[in-house]
Amino acid sequence: MAPVSSEQRTWGWLNFTTVWMGMVHNIVAYETAASLLSLGMSVWQALLTVIVANAVLIVAMCLNSVAGARYGLPFPVLVRAAFGHKGAQIPVFVRAFVAIFWFSIQAYAGSEAVGAVFGALIPGWASLGHYHIIGMGLNTAIAVALFWLLHIWVVSHGINRVKYFELWAGPLVIVLGLCLVVWSITVAHGFGPAFTQPSKLHGVAFWQAFGLSVTGLVGTWSTLVLNIPDLTRFSRSQKDQIVGQAIGLPGTAILFSVMSIVITSGTLIAFGTAVTDPVQLLGKFNNSIVLMFGAFALLIATLSVNVAANVVSPAYDLVNLFPKKLNFVRAGVISVVIGLCFAPWLWYDNGGVIFSVLNAIGGGLGPVAGIMLADFFMIKRRKYDVLSFYRSDSEYRYTNGWNLRAIGALVIGLIAAFIGLVVPVLSILYTYSWFIGVIVGGVAYVLLMRSSMSVEAIEPVAVGMFEEN
Repeated sequence: MAPVSSEQRTWGWLNFTTVWMGMVHNIVAYETAASLLSLGMSVWQALLTVIVANAVLIVAMCLNSVAGARYGLPFPVLVRAAFGHKGAQIPVFVRAFVAIFWFSIQAYAGSEAVGAVFGALIPGWASLGHYHIIGMGLNTAIAVALFWLLHIWVVSHGINRVKYFELWAGPLVIVLGLCLVVWSITVAHGFGPAFTQPSKLHGVAFWQAFGLSVTGLVGTWSTLVLNIPDLTRFSRSQKDQIVGQAIGLPGTAILFSVMSIVITSGTLIAFGTAVTDPVQLLGKFNNSIVLMFGAFALLIATLSVNVAANVVSPAYDLVNLFPKKLNFVRAGVISVVIGLCFAPWLWYDNGGVIFSVLNAIGGGLGPVAGIMLADFFMIKRRKYDVLSFYRSDSEYRYTNGWNLRAIGALVIGLIAAFIGLVVPVLSILYTYSWFIGVIVGGVAYVLLMRSSMSVEAIEPVAVGMFEEN
C-alpha cells in the first residue's frame, strides 16, 4: 500500500502494451464480436461498436491512471481521498468481490482448454466425466485444479512475475490468431460470407442494440477503470502509461475483433456453421499438434487476463482491508482460492445471465469512477497530499473516516444508473447505465463538495492534466 519508489517504477510503454494484449486476447473477448453479429449487426456495425467502446475505455483508463503514475499509489489508497479512510472500504470491497467473480468465469473458461489438450493426449480422458466431484466430472475437476494452480504459481512470485509474464503472453495469442486468419482466408478464398451479409438492425432498433452493446463492452472493463492505478503506479512516466495503453487497449482490441470475425466467417465455409468458441474450433481440426499449440495459447491468454485484471486488483484490495496480515502474494493466493467458491462450472453455460450481471456491475461501478475523477481533477486540482492517505488525523479523514458527501453522490449515481431497470418508461436509460453512473455520480459529488472548492478548482482541466511529476 506504500507509494512505489522511483527505483521500482520500471514499467515502460511496451509493458503496458503487452499487458493489454494479454487482457483483451482471451476466450470471452474472442466470442464478443460473434455475439454482436448474432444480434443482427453487420460486420461493419459490429466493428463500429467495438471501436466506440474502446475509445471510451481508453479515455477513462488514461484519466484514472494519472494519479497512480504520479504518486505511485494503488486504487484502495487513492479512493480514500474522496470517500475517507473508512468510507473507502465500501468501493474497495465491492471492487474486490467483482474482480474475484470475473476471475472465476475466466478461469473456468481457460480450464476448458486444459481439458481439450488432455482429451487429445490421454485415452479414456472423457470417461472420467462419469465420476462427479462437487457438481463436475472428474476430468473437469482435474483441469480446473491445474489451471487454478497455474494462477497461484504466477502470483506467488510477486508483481514482477506478472510484468515479465505479460511481456510474451499477449503476443503469443496474436500468433495463434494470425495462423487461424490465414487458414480462414484460404478456406473461404477471401474474407468469407459474414462480410457480405447485410444488417438485420435498422433505425431505432440498431441504436438501441448499439447503446446496450457499447455499455456492455465498457461494463466488462469497468472494474479495471477503477483499479488501473494498481498497474500505472509502476510506470516510469506519464508518457509511458498513456502511450502503452493507447496502443495496447484500442489497437489490439480492435485487431483481435477483426481477427475473430474473419475466423468465424471462415468456419461457415469449412464446417457449414459459425463456430464462435475457439476451443471447439481447434477440436474440429482433428490434429493433435494444432490442438495442443492452440489450446496452450488460449490457456496463456486466459491466464494473462486473469492475473493482470482479476488477481492484481483484489490482492491490493485485500491488503488494504487487512494490512497487518497480508502482502501482495498472500492476498493474491487468497483471491484465487475464493474464486472457487463461486463454482462457475454450475452456471457458466448460461451466458445470458452472466453478461446481464456484468452489465449491472458496470452500472454499479460507474458512479465510483465518476467520483474518483471528479475528486482528482476538480476538487483536489490534480494535487494529492500523499501523507494524508496514511494518517487518521489528515484532511482525508473527514467525519470519523467517512465522507458522507461521497457516499451521497454514490447513492445518487446508483439511482440514476438503475432507475431505467425499475421504471419502465425510463428503460432507455439503463441501456447507458455506466455512462449515466459516471456523469451523475461525478456531478453530484462536485455539487455536494462545492463548499470545499475554490473558484479556481472548477476551471476546465483539459490542458495539462497529463503533465509529468
